[in-house]
Amino acid sequence: MLEKLSGIEERFEELDRLLLEIGGDYQRAAELNKERSDIEPLVEKARAYRQALSRREEAEQILTDEDDAELRALAQAEIEELAPQIESLEMEIVELLAPKDPRDRRDVIVEIRAGTGGDEAALFGADLFRMYERYAERLGWKTEVMSSSEIGIGGFKEIIFEVRGKGAYSRLKYESGVHRVQRVPTTEAQGRIHTSTATVAVLAEVDEVEVNIPDSDIEIEVFRSAGAGGQNVQKNSTAVRIYHKPTGLVVVCQDERSQLQNKLRALSVLRARLYEMEENKRRAELDEVRRSQVGSGERSEKIRTYNYPQSRVTDHRIGLSSYNLPAVMDGDIDQFIDELSTRAEAERMSVGADEDA
Repeated sequence: MLEKLSGIEERFEELDRLLLEIGGDYQRAAELNKERSDIEPLVEKARAYRQALSRREEAEQILTDEDDAELRALAQAEIEELAPQIESLEMEIVELLAPKDPRDRRDVIVEIRAGTGGDEAALFGADLFRMYERYAERLGWKTEVMSSSEIGIGGFKEIIFEVRGKGAYSRLKYESGVHRVQRVPTTEAQGRIHTSTATVAVLAEVDEVEVNIPDSDIEIEVFRSAGAGGQNVQKNSTAVRIYHKPTGLVVVCQDERSQLQNKLRALSVLRARLYEMEENKRRAELDEVRRSQVGSGERSEKIRTYNYPQSRVTDHRIGLSSYNLPAVMDGDIDQFIDELSTRAEAERMSVGADEDA
């Protein structure tokens, strides 16, 4: 581990030197500053760790060389005092060295689609959208609808929205999967409980540099947005449908007022989906032993059930239940995300420790 830390410390010092020599290349300076800030916490822990090891070595040398009882007692006391510090620093360093998801700091695109259950599934999709909207508000994040397909009674067949805020992907990535609701629909005359589902996909936003889409790979079609009627109906063709020929993916955006804005948003969604496809392919090739214990985030996984008669929400990946369903639907989902994050972090640290061994 010390050898790996030496290499990181050397790179940190090199970055300091490069930043002094960079001149007026602001883009390069920003890249170097980002790399420096990313490794600075590890460098600080590494220096504290080396200092603690050095102090322990000196104390051990006193125990070996000195006959003076008072000096030996002081040395022994310092060794005992340093032991928990060194152990704590080692754990923190292992955590910092463990491989991280480079997407964690990014903004996200969330896609919610009604699954089985007809209109009730679409209403549940709208409930999930409001839940994430409230959650974002709690954290000071911004949400903006990119595209939606509504049904007449207030539900969504599909809604795609953007969440912008520090660490949005690091928290919301655990929401990908199939969400299931059990409740009595308002249209149910017999009072029977129905089960419906909605799928949630959380995609990290990516830029054009990371995912280049050649013009030859896409077909773009424009059409009139489907408004709610009256003054809201668009007279011009502002909605955009993009077909990605290599994968067959189709993205539609129609909520913006200009064709250009809809096109830019559709391309943003397409890039995020293509990036996610590549990430899923890469994850599928990893050793199964090193797969996250909380699930891979595949959309096919049933991750959570919202049981209205029992006011219970259960996350099946971690076996955790909340009996305050109204609070959860109002955005109080940190209890689930915290536990999922903790388990994922433990797995990440285990992988990092294995690689250092």
